[in-house]
Amino acid sequence: MQIFIDSADLNEIRDAAAMGVIDGVTTNPSLVAKAGRPLDAVIRDICEVVDGPISAEVIATDLEGILKEGRTLAKIHPNVVVKVPLIADGLRAVKIFSSEGIKTNVTLCFSAVQGMLAAKAGATYISPFVGRIDDIAGEGMLLVEQLVEIYRNYGYATQVLAASIRHPVHVVRSAEIGAHVATLPHKVIHQLLKHPLTDAGLATFLADAKKIPQK
Repeated sequence: MQIFIDSADLNEIRDAAAMGVIDGVTTNPSLVAKAGRPLDAVIRDICEVVDGPISAEVIATDLEGILKEGRTLAKIHPNVVVKVPLIADGLRAVKIFSSEGIKTNVTLCFSAVQGMLAAKAGATYISPFVGRIDDIAGEGMLLVEQLVEIYRNYGYATQVLAASIRHPVHVVRSAEIGAHVATLPHKVIHQLLKHPLTDAGLATFLADAKKIPQK
């Protein structure tokens, strides 16, 4: 399973990239707004740090607007994946983008049938929002499981990108289910490193190292 970082903060992205654990980046308007810089500048800088798929989201919700913004974003760098909302005009745009060789990430997926439609339209990635489903007492990981199974059953090329990840258990379950990608906040990436036995073992080794005779 590939791991993307869900961030538009260059410091976070550089930190994760330096560990060698991320394969790509996802952004959204909320994350870019926090960066406080124009979208195109943020995406260009991210592409300089990470050599992998970089999702950049359109703001428009009408077909012509989505196409115009998406084509502009795709010209920024070959690694840019145009992120499109899962609405009727979004799927129409995905079909056109697919014919033009522009990769897409269909976002805000909350049901298996939505994901099936996105795959039929030619989406490169589908982003089921696991955490937001959990927030309303649903089972976010069940949606990931359904999408993986449906795509496998019918040979869809669309990759399942588990999004809205809140904690390490979401990551483990995504990998067990067979999600192609999980996109994680910077905080969750570091949570994956943590285990009390690792900390305790390291403390013991360091303490014992002080007992080693010096020449």
